[in-house]
Amino acid sequence: MFDGEPALPSAVLLGGDGNVLTGHQAWHAAATDPQRFIPAPRQSPEQRLTVAGSDVDPLDLVAATLRRVAGEAQRVVGSVVEDVRLVVPAGWGPRRRTWMRHAAHRAGLPQPRLIEAPVAVAGHLVAAGVQLPVGSFIVVCDVGAGAEVSVLRRGPAGFEVLATLADPSAGGNAIDEALATMLANGSPPDEGQRWPLLASVGAAKQALADRVAVTVPLPQGSAVVLNTGLLEQAAHPVLHRVAQLTTETIAAAEINTTDLAGVYCVGGAARMPLLEKALTETASVTPTLVPDPATAAVRGAADAGAADAAAVGPPVEVPVPPVRRAVAIAVPGLASLALIWQYFLTAEYNNGSRILRGYHYWVLLNWGELAMAAVLALLACLAAGTVLGSLIAVHSPTPDVRSEGGKVSVGILAAVSLGVAVAGLYAVVASQYFRLPMGGFLRWALWPITPIVLMAVAVAVVAARQWRAPHGGWPALLTVPTGSVITATAGMLLIQYSLTATRWPHLELWIDIAGRLGGLLLGVGVVMALVTPLAFRLILATPLALIAAAIVSWQASGVLAVFYAIAVAVWWAARLWTRIVRPATPTPSQQAQVAMRAVDSPPHGGG
Repeated sequence: MFDGEPALPSAVLLGGDGNVLTGHQAWHAAATDPQRFIPAPRQSPEQRLTVAGSDVDPLDLVAATLRRVAGEAQRVVGSVVEDVRLVVPAGWGPRRRTWMRHAAHRAGLPQPRLIEAPVAVAGHLVAAGVQLPVGSFIVVCDVGAGAEVSVLRRGPAGFEVLATLADPSAGGNAIDEALATMLANGSPPDEGQRWPLLASVGAAKQALADRVAVTVPLPQGSAVVLNTGLLEQAAHPVLHRVAQLTTETIAAAEINTTDLAGVYCVGGAARMPLLEKALTETASVTPTLVPDPATAAVRGAADAGAADAAAVGPPVEVPVPPVRRAVAIAVPGLASLALIWQYFLTAEYNNGSRILRGYHYWVLLNWGELAMAAVLALLACLAAGTVLGSLIAVHSPTPDVRSEGGKVSVGILAAVSLGVAVAGLYAVVASQYFRLPMGGFLRWALWPITPIVLMAVAVAVVAARQWRAPHGGWPALLTVPTGSVITATAGMLLIQYSLTATRWPHLELWIDIAGRLGGLLLGVGVVMALVTPLAFRLILATPLALIAAAIVSWQASGVLAVFYAIAVAVWWAARLWTRIVRPATPTPSQQAQVAMRAVDSPPHGGG
C-alpha cells in the first residue's frame, strides 16, 4: 500500500530543495507548486526535461519512484530485494528498454528482468486457470493511461507478440482531460487548477463504476455532479479509438477474429462498460474483463519463472532425440522381435508337423509370448511416433493451432495404427506358419493391447486439443520405462525356455529354476510399470513376483502377459492424469521478489 492506495502513480514533484515527492504525495503538492509537477516522468532516451527552468535527468525521477517501491517491498518482506521484474510496453525498442534498466540501476536495484505487458497478462491468465492452448491467438487490450493493443500467439516456449499498436491519447488520461474540460464549462483549466481537478475527476470516474452519479469538488467554485451519461459522452471517442486499434492490430497480425481464443481487457480504464460495447460493435469481438485489471500485468510478471513452466507455457520439445530416447524406441522393438522369434522356433508339434499334418495335428503354443510380443511392438511404435510427431511440430513453419499438439496427435495415432498392424501381422504370419485357424492368434495378439490403444488415443485427443502440454515434452511423457521392458522380456524368454527345453535328468532342476526366475522377473516388470518410487516397488514386487513364479505353466503364461499389458495401460493412464489432467503444483520460490509497473496516470484513473 502506498499512502493508503494499492497502486503508486508514477507522477513526481521535484522540490526546490532537490527532494523528489512520488505518487499521491506529488499529486497533493501539485496544487501549490504546479511548475515542479511531472505527471509522466518516463521520457524517450534522447529527451531532456526542464523543471522550473532547470534541466533534470528523467532517470533520476523514475529512479525515485522505483526506489520507493523497493523500499516498501523490503519493509513488507523483511529482506533485501533480489529479484526485480519491470513490465514495459510491447512496442518499446532496445533503447527505451536499456533506459529503463539504467533507471533501475540508479535506484540501487539488481539487474531487472523486463517483461512485455501483454505477455505478462497472458501468463497471469494461464496461471489463473484460463485454458489457452498452444498455437492459439489472443488479444490483450491494455487501456491504462494510454492504450496498447497486442495480438499474441502461444507457442511451445511461451507467448510471442505478433502485432502491437499503441495510442497514448486513447486511454484514461484522455478521458480525464475530456471530463475536466466538460466540468470547467468547456474551457481547459489553468495550470494551477488543472492537477487538483484531474485528481478529483480520476477519483470520481472510479467511483462511477459502482454508482450512478457522484459529486466532484472543483478547485474554485461549487461542486458539480458527474453522472454516467457525462462519463460515456467523454469516453465514447476515446474508447471508439481503442476498438479501432483492436481491429487494426488483428489485421496487422494477419489473422481473423474467428481465429481468436479470446480478447482480454486490462488497465484502469478497462472497467468501463462502454469499452465492451465499443469492442463488440466496432471490432466485432466479445471482450473479457480480467479480474483486478489494473494489476493483472504486474501479477503476471511476479509469477513469471516462479510457477511451473507448464503452467505458463509448455517447454520446448527436444529438437534431436537423445541416446536414451533412441534406446527407449529400440529396446521394446528388439524385445518384441526376440519374443516372436522364440515363439516360432520353440513351438511343439503333436501328431504330425506343420508341413504334413495328420487328422489330429495340433501345436502347443505359448499364447502369452505372442501377446507380449504384440504389446512391445505397439510400445516401440508409440515411442517412435511420439518423438517424430514432436519433431515435426517443433520444426513446422505453419503458425496455426494444429502446428504443435495437432502434429503430436497425428504422430501418436499413426503409431497406434502401425502398432496394431504389426500385432495383426504377427497373428497372420503365425496362422500361416503353423497352418492353423487365425481366430486364436488374432485374439491373443489384439485383445491384450486394446487397453493400451485406448489410452494412447486418449492422449492423442488431449494433444490435439492442446489443453496442456507436459513438462519436458511429449516424448519424455510417453516413453515406457526401459527397465520394465527389459525385465519383463527376460522373464517371458526364461518362462518359454523352461516350458519347451528338453528335460535331461541332470538339467531338469535348472530348467525349473529358470522358469521360476522368469516368473519373478515378469512380476517385477509389472511392478516397475505400475509404480515409480523405489520403496513402493520393493513392497509390491515381493508378493507379486512370488505369485508369478508360483503359477508358471503353459496355461498361466497367457495370464501373466495380460497382466503386463494391463500394467502398461495403467502406467499410461497414471501419466496422463498426473502430468496433464491434474499436474502437481510445484513449491513456490521462497526468494524475495518485487515486480513493478510504471503508471503514467492520475492517482485514481488511468491504469
